[in-house]
Amino acid sequence: MENQQNPTKKIALNYGLILGFLGILQSVALYALGKTYDQDWYTQVIGIIIMAVIIFLGIKEYRKQNGGLLSLGQGLKTGVGIALIGTIISLIYMFIFVSFIEPGFIEQIVELQKQKFLENPNMTDEMIETMGENTRKYFWVFTIGTVLIFSLFIGFVVSLIASLVMKKTDEEITSI
Repeated sequence: MENQQNPTKKIALNYGLILGFLGILQSVALYALGKTYDQDWYTQVIGIIIMAVIIFLGIKEYRKQNGGLLSLGQGLKTGVGIALIGTIISLIYMFIFVSFIEPGFIEQIVELQKQKFLENPNMTDEMIETMGENTRKYFWVFTIGTVLIFSLFIGFVVSLIASLVMKKTDEEITSI
């Protein structure tokens, strides 16, 4: 049993580090291109594709190191572990980015929100100001919560699909 747990931890750590590094690389590229504040859908899709590929490769590596065997549970644990580690690394980078590289990040987000809210005639100045204060106050709680939940959900779905596709048990091997 110990042999099966070590590959999961090692693979989740290694592939999670790769995922985190690629997430940081994507953020740095967006920053270098001046696209940090753009909320383009395709940048998010690229991030999801990167996550899916890394999780798939990690689960495939687990199966290879486990003699071709992979249960649904092992695949899920490996894939969600990869997503969790990659997300934690990305959040640490985001903290460094917001705190040191782009210290005006939160204020810029508040200003962008304000511009959008001003387009809505139903929004009063007081409502806009309250939303800005809430953004400043709860930025990290909202960001960490949202990113973690979203990443773990995507990680779970990708892991489930990859595990179902690659699943192979002792019984399936011996019956061949």
